[in-house]
Amino acid sequence: APTARCRARADGFGAMGDDGAEGEAPRCVGCGRRVRTLFVQYSPGNIRLMKCDVCKAVADPYIECEFMIILIDLILHKTRAYRHLLFNKLHIGSSLDKGILCQFILMHIVLDAFRISVSKNNKADGDSSRSTLSTICNCSEVLGDALLGNIIFTAMLLLGVRYILKFSFDITRYRQILLAIIISSYFKLFLLTMMVWEFPSSAIFIVEAFVLSSNVVALRVVTRFPKAHCVGVCFMAHAAKHLTERWLMWTP
Repeated sequence: APTARCRARADGFGAMGDDGAEGEAPRCVGCGRRVRTLFVQYSPGNIRLMKCDVCKAVADPYIECEFMIILIDLILHKTRAYRHLLFNKLHIGSSLDKGILCQFILMHIVLDAFRISVSKNNKADGDSSRSTLSTICNCSEVLGDALLGNIIFTAMLLLGVRYILKFSFDITRYRQILLAIIISSYFKLFLLTMMVWEFPSSAIFIVEAFVLSSNVVALRVVTRFPKAHCVGVCFMAHAAKHLTERWLMWTP
């Protein structure tokens, strides 16, 4: 019975992703169902929020909220905030995600490269005097490590989606899932504060743990699968990436 329910969820997700014109329809942040419109505008600054036909609640109250409120709810891992961001704000099911996916992937790799660089510098504090050539070689090496780690992460993530969540292969589906995972890794931006303030090396572990839990929520929102399945997929992908980076770090 659980397997049948999971397959039904996968089929439902596939139907929603293949609707064509419906692909860009917004969603109710409460139940996740599609709605015709989120609000009706009578005049500039005068709008009325619409209700969902299924759950009878306001489809997306975050429309009238400030960014900081949405950010706090994202940090608290509220699925309503993730549905607002992924479906109603960024429209990951629309044609727009084809352009922003490459941008987010590039930013994701750069942030990972910065994290790897910080980890390597913590292990080699004595190398304060480096030549320009060695610095360039080090940067290219770090970028290569980050790229390989993300390739392993993506491969394990999509394999988990295919064989644990039982999703049939579909480029549109997998692109939506990958984009949701990358967007939900927004807490990696916290690593940039290490350029200004000094943090212990344990801060990197805390950031990665938060990114893992955030990825689980995003995967649940996009696929509507149980938490246990999503935890298994995300943990497998992050573990493979971590082991790859560790192997590269200790390989001469």
